[in-house]
Amino acid sequence: MIERYTTKEMARLWSEENRLSVMLDVELAVCRAWCGLGRIPEDALRDILAGARFSVERVREIESEVQHDVVAFVSAVAENVGENGRYLHLGLTSSDVLDTASSVMLRDSLALTVSAARELDASVLDLARRYKHLPCIGRTHGIHAEPTTLGLKFLNWHSELKRDLERLELAKRHISVGKISGAVGTYALCPPELEARVCALLGLAPAEVSNQILQRDRHAEVLNALALLGCTMERMATEVRHLQRTEVGEAFEPFGRGQKGSSAMPHKRNPIKCERICGMARLLRGCAQTGMENVALWHERDISHSSTERVLWPDAFNLVHFMLRDMTNILRGLTVDEARVRGNIGLTGGLVYSQRVLTFLLDELNLSREAAYAVVQENAMRTARGEGRFVDLLLRDGRIQGLVEPGRLEALFENGFYLRHVDAIFDRFAQD
Repeated sequence: MIERYTTKEMARLWSEENRLSVMLDVELAVCRAWCGLGRIPEDALRDILAGARFSVERVREIESEVQHDVVAFVSAVAENVGENGRYLHLGLTSSDVLDTASSVMLRDSLALTVSAARELDASVLDLARRYKHLPCIGRTHGIHAEPTTLGLKFLNWHSELKRDLERLELAKRHISVGKISGAVGTYALCPPELEARVCALLGLAPAEVSNQILQRDRHAEVLNALALLGCTMERMATEVRHLQRTEVGEAFEPFGRGQKGSSAMPHKRNPIKCERICGMARLLRGCAQTGMENVALWHERDISHSSTERVLWPDAFNLVHFMLRDMTNILRGLTVDEARVRGNIGLTGGLVYSQRVLTFLLDELNLSREAAYAVVQENAMRTARGEGRFVDLLLRDGRIQGLVEPGRLEALFENGFYLRHVDAIFDRFAQD
């Protein structure tokens, strides 16, 4: 992960120093549990707890010779303990330590992610409430559809983020498991009671069943939850990018004093932060794809997943945490041109009220649907060609002229009708 796109908190969690520290926590929890079961003498445990330490440099030095990361780690710790270092890693296979330590790191990373996601959600909800009643044009297929409010746009994001948070919490629960079950999960040299004690010390639940590893559907679920959260942020960023277009001009991401938009065109104010979010979301989806491909391994385990996870997990969490912070800052500094938001509703000369006019002709004039649709569509197309205002063309149409009072038809061309249920929609989120 490029250092520029990391946060200090997440970078610390996925640092080599912390990874080895968590592995040491697992090894020491095993020693404590063995002591409680009478396998390791109490004086030996005291020696282990007092002397157990490592340096990243020494671990790497040993690994360069033995070509095995866990052997190198255990050896580096044991040489600092002395004679009682022989009790380290007692009855374990490497994955007992690696997978249990990874569960701790993934759990803690998800907790940090959830916290940042809640900050983003708070910013979204603040915007929703602030612009709850600001009329804006709704667009489908990129084309003006009917009036809505800017607040409803943001409220929709809030609803999606709530589901993201639920998925993150569920993934956190499913990954908060450990396994101390030996080479193929049979507890041959380490009884289930040892596993239960170790997991309790680490704040994990014992896996109901495992083989040499924890099964990778758990890890794929984590990565998919992150990728979906990335999709949500990409959706937000894409919307801001559209609203910032010259032709739209309704909302703008922050643009700092002294910031330059282009090396060639001094007038440019490009939505680069939102574009960056969109690009990073693609990387997250790639992580999720690889995570799913890691689920199917040979028999009780191979290591085809291992090399990918060394990259996937830190990259995915650094990405998503950076994105959450970035998107939060974008929304906190979002500039909304309220006059432009309101004004854009009228760009089409009233065409956005066409469905209400159609319904009026059906209900009040008892026209057939085909006849009513033809009246509305033909005059809409004329309006789009610049031949006049939609309401004026309708009033002059011989098929309905004289059948409806001008005031009644003109009354259809207002926003209140479309926005009368906005409060009711917001009331569904009253507890948020």
